[in-house]
Amino acid sequence: MSEFRQTRFEAARADEEVRVARVLTGLSVAALFFLAGISIKSWFSDHTGHALALALFFLLVVLNLLVFWRTGNRGRNKTGMLTIVAGLFIYLVASGGESNTGPLWLYVFPPLVFYLTSLRTGTILLLACLFFTAIVFRFPGLPFVFAEYGGNFQLRFFATMLFSSLFCYVLEASRRNARNDLVTLAASYEQAARTDELTGLANRRDMQHRMDNEFSRYQRAGHHFSVVLMDLDHFKRINDDFGHDAGDEVLQQFAWLMQSLCRQSDLAARWGGEEFLLLLPDTSLLQALTLAERLRDAVEGHEFVHDGQRLPVTISAGVCSISQCNNLDELLRQADQNLYEAKEAGRNRIAPRVRSH
Repeated sequence: MSEFRQTRFEAARADEEVRVARVLTGLSVAALFFLAGISIKSWFSDHTGHALALALFFLLVVLNLLVFWRTGNRGRNKTGMLTIVAGLFIYLVASGGESNTGPLWLYVFPPLVFYLTSLRTGTILLLACLFFTAIVFRFPGLPFVFAEYGGNFQLRFFATMLFSSLFCYVLEASRRNARNDLVTLAASYEQAARTDELTGLANRRDMQHRMDNEFSRYQRAGHHFSVVLMDLDHFKRINDDFGHDAGDEVLQQFAWLMQSLCRQSDLAARWGGEEFLLLLPDTSLLQALTLAERLRDAVEGHEFVHDGQRLPVTISAGVCSISQCNNLDELLRQADQNLYEAKEAGRNRIAPRVRSH
């Protein structure tokens, strides 16, 4: 997976975590209403123990919400809510709730647990709940069990619960696969919109965006940057004499050579046709001139070959630093002017020239 696509997946997961937290908050508030309502009803129906137990779970949900609102820890909020819900279901299955209807609330668990956790974790939690339920059904005389369920109820409950769990698993797996496919597709389209198809470098649009960001960083913190505007000398002759396939191969080989000499923080872009632009963050004019000269020398010494024929390739470049300009337009105009001077001076050279003192 490319670094760009990985970034997109991480961003998608972060967005989903935010949505899950919002959904969980909504479910917690809804649970408070249900717990309060049923607890009050049980109290007035003389089911005092059941009412107090539900009131305890009500307080636990309130506490979990307060901790989340204070800390903003979504993982702890999720774990806390799942623990409370699991504890509530264990109590309802063991006690029977009202009229032995407690296990019916377990149907809420599969969609909740698969949505809040991974499919593997959700499956483990569901199997643990079903195992506990089977223990309660099979051994009604255990000290912590206060309910007894008929055989027909047990059979129907497990059959419907297994079907519900399997159905929720399939739906959640399909939803996650569809989300991943959409993220992959969106990343591919975004990558294509930002990348030059022939060379694999950033295109003009992406470079403009990165320069805007770099200029904002310069205005905020004073981090200088420089640009190198390059042009392949007499590129039209290569296309005319050797064909457009040869020209395309030269562009691709030059792009590879340029990237091999750049730092990881630098950005190389195809600016248009046979023009290329290098963005060099945290780089002075002298440092940029040094890099441009290294690249010019490397191109001159590199064997550009197509169909066994060596192609004559050199570059001219104009270098400019933001310290010499007031804005990006002025920066690019000055770099273009320097490139023009390099070509006028005979090509295969860098402008401005480095003068020794």
